[in-house]
Amino acid sequence: MKISKQIRNFSIIAHIDHGKSTLADRILELTGAVGVGTHVEQILDNMELERERGITIKSHAIKMDYKAADGEVYELNLIDTPGHVDFTYEVSRSLAACEGALILVDATQGIEAQTISNLYLALENDLEIIPIVNKIDMPAARPEDVAFEIAELIGCDIGDVILASAKTGEGVPEILEAIVKRIPPPSGNPNDPPRALIFDSFYDTYRGVVVYIRVVDGTISVGDKIKFFASNKQYEIDELGYLTMSLEKTGSLSAGEVGYLMANVKSVGDARVGDTILLVNNLAAGQLPGYREVKPMVFSGFYPTDPGDFEDLRSALEKLKLNDASLVYEPETSAALGFGFRCGFLGLLHLEISQERLFREYDLDIVATVPNVEYKVFTKKGEVVTVENPAKMPDILEIERIEEPYVEAEIITPHEFVSPIMDLVKDRRGEYVATDFVDPTRVLLRFNIPLAEIIFDFFDKMKTVSRGYGSFDYKLIGYRPSDLVKLDIRVNTDLVDALSIIIHKDRTYDWGQKLVSKLKELIPRQMYEVIIQAAVGSRVISRARCSPLRKNVTAKCYGGDITRKRKLLERQKEGKRRMKMVGSVEIPQDAFFAVLKIER
Repeated sequence: MKISKQIRNFSIIAHIDHGKSTLADRILELTGAVGVGTHVEQILDNMELERERGITIKSHAIKMDYKAADGEVYELNLIDTPGHVDFTYEVSRSLAACEGALILVDATQGIEAQTISNLYLALENDLEIIPIVNKIDMPAARPEDVAFEIAELIGCDIGDVILASAKTGEGVPEILEAIVKRIPPPSGNPNDPPRALIFDSFYDTYRGVVVYIRVVDGTISVGDKIKFFASNKQYEIDELGYLTMSLEKTGSLSAGEVGYLMANVKSVGDARVGDTILLVNNLAAGQLPGYREVKPMVFSGFYPTDPGDFEDLRSALEKLKLNDASLVYEPETSAALGFGFRCGFLGLLHLEISQERLFREYDLDIVATVPNVEYKVFTKKGEVVTVENPAKMPDILEIERIEEPYVEAEIITPHEFVSPIMDLVKDRRGEYVATDFVDPTRVLLRFNIPLAEIIFDFFDKMKTVSRGYGSFDYKLIGYRPSDLVKLDIRVNTDLVDALSIIIHKDRTYDWGQKLVSKLKELIPRQMYEVIIQAAVGSRVISRARCSPLRKNVTAKCYGGDITRKRKLLERQKEGKRRMKMVGSVEIPQDAFFAVLKIER
C-alpha cells in the first residue's frame, strides 16, 4: 500500500468546451494508463450522448501511476466532474474528494461564467489551484492575455499559469509535474475511525450499485460492515478496488485513497452522492460536511404516445433511476394525455438527456408537457402547498400569495452587448445586482431572476443578442413572492390540463393570445365548430374559433321556395350541434410543444 505522501487527488474544472476531456486523454496517455492513439477521444465520456454533445454528463474517476522528475512514483487520482450548471452539486462533491484542481481556460475565449462559478466551488473546498491556459495552438489564441486574466482572478503570479495544448500535448508534462509539486498529499489519519465520502455511483446489472468513494480517515476492508449515514442503511463490503481503466480489486483502502466499493446495494438512492460511509463497529464522530439532498428544480409530465406503453415507461423510469439518483417521478393522470408520470429534474438539460435516453435505450416515444418549476402557494387557511404541476394549483379564491424560486445569474459578455442583455434580463423580470470588469473588453453582470424565466429559451436568446460571445451560469438563492396566476386552456369547454401553465399576471393576455392562435393552427378542423379559450379562473382572456367542415347540402336544391333551402340548412345545423355534444377533439402532439415555440 502506498503511503499517503505519494497520493495526489485532483480534479479538472472548466467551462463547457474548454478542453477538459481532451486534457484528461493526454494525461492518461502520458501516465501510461492507456496506449497513445489506441483509444477513442474523450475516453472518460463513455456515454454516446456525451460524445455527441461534447459535454460530460456523468462524472468519472481514474487512478494513474506517474514517475515524476524526482524519481518517485506517485498515485494520481483524477476525479472528473460534469460540465454543465445542472450538475453543480456533483461537481462540488467531486471537488470535496480532492486536494487540488486544474482550472482550465480556453486561450481563444478567456474566462467564462462557469469558470468563475467552478473556481468559487474549488476555493470553498480549500483546494490548491493550478491555472492552465489551453488551446494555445489555435490561430486566434491569446495565451498571454488570458494568463494575465487568470492571474488577476486567482491572485497568483503570472509565472504560475501553465500554457498548454491538450490537443497536441504541449505543456502536459509540465502540468503533471505541477500536480506532484503543488497539490498537497491527503491529510487523513489511517488509524482514526473510518470515514469515506461518496462522490459518485452507478448501477451494474450483475453486481448492484458500484459506489465511488474517497477514504478520508481510517481504513476499510473487504468483509467490514458499513453504514450509509444519510439513508441509515447497513451492508457488508463484498469487494473493494481502485478505479483504473477497469476495476482493479484490492483488500482494503486507507486514508487518502480513492476507489470503488461493492456491497450488494440494490438502489442508487441508498448510496447518495455526498453521503458518508462509516464502520458499524467503529463509528466515527459524524458525517463529513457538505451533504445535502439533491432537489429537482424543473418538472415535466412524461406520457407515452401509445397509451399501451404505460407499463413499459414505468419499467424504463425504474431502470433509469437505478443509474440516476437525482431523477424523481410519480404516477399522474391527465384528462388530455391519459396515464403518465410527473418527473423532476435538476434542469432543462437533465430533462432533455433523460427523454433522449428513454427513446434510445428503451425505444419509447414520449410526450413531455411544458417544463415548469416548483412553487410555494400560501392559502388563506395558513397552509403552504408545494405545487409542481399547474393542474394541482388551489382555487384562485383560496390563495393568499404565491412564491417562486429565484436564482442569482452571472453573465460574462463583451461590453458592447451589455445594453441588449440588460433589456433581455429586464424583459424576463430580472433585477440588476452588480457589474464587474473581467478584463478591459468584457464585463461580468450579476442579476437576480426568476428560475421560471430562464428554463425555456433564455440561454439561446442571450447567445443571440451577444452574437455567441456571452456565457451564463446561475445558482438558486431562495423563494420570493410574485404576482402569479394559472392560465388554463379549454377546447369546447373541456379543460386541457396538460397545457395549463403558471405565469406572471402581466403576461397572461399576451401569452394567452399567442397560445390560442398557435393551437388554432395545430388542431385539425372537425365536422363541428371548435372553440379554443385561454382563461384565468372563470375569466376568458382570449378566444379563437375553428370553423367546421361543411357539406353543401343545398347543392341539389334548385328552384322552388327559399324555405326548402332553409329547412336543409337547419337540419344540418341541428346535426352539427348534436355532433359537438358527443364529439371529442383529439389534440395532436405538436400542440403540447406549442408553448415552447411561442416567442416570449
